[in-house]
Amino acid sequence: MARTEARIGLDRPDSAGGIHHAEDGRARLVRTLTLIVGVTFLLVGILGFIPGITTNVDRMDFAGHMSPSKLFDVFRVSVLHNLVHLAFGVLGIAASRAARSARLYLLIGGVVYLALFAYGLVIDYNDTANFVPLNDADNWLHLGLGVGMVALGLVPLSTRRRVDSSANVNPQPRGQL
Repeated sequence: MARTEARIGLDRPDSAGGIHHAEDGRARLVRTLTLIVGVTFLLVGILGFIPGITTNVDRMDFAGHMSPSKLFDVFRVSVLHNLVHLAFGVLGIAASRAARSARLYLLIGGVVYLALFAYGLVIDYNDTANFVPLNDADNWLHLGLGVGMVALGLVPLSTRRRVDSSANVNPQPRGQL
């Protein structure tokens, strides 16, 4: 028996006789989750500049480990850190328009956050190398974001099923060879 793989729900004829791309549930899910991630980063970037939500906004450094500002009084932030969140949010929102770009955003973004987690493990928080700035809370958040984004990015965009291509061959009636 010959077996082939067929994609379910990706291409179907439209009313004009052409073919159009129909997104299945997984691709739609990846796009929606990427939009949520992008909007969340955008909001975090905005909140990083709002007094009361972020401490010491009036004394926030552009970059570096000396910035006294903390988002929710937990996560160290700087102007650069907030601008990166804003840019990452805009990229996520733009990437959510297509399943493949959404998946790429999640995978690359997740790897970036895992690298940032690793960077935070090896630097001294009081050293000038801590330009982001980072603290323990940031590191744990970056680990969670990295693992979560990579996991979401690995969700297959389409469903595949096996089709028995020999099933449609003209079968011989029973009793005849």
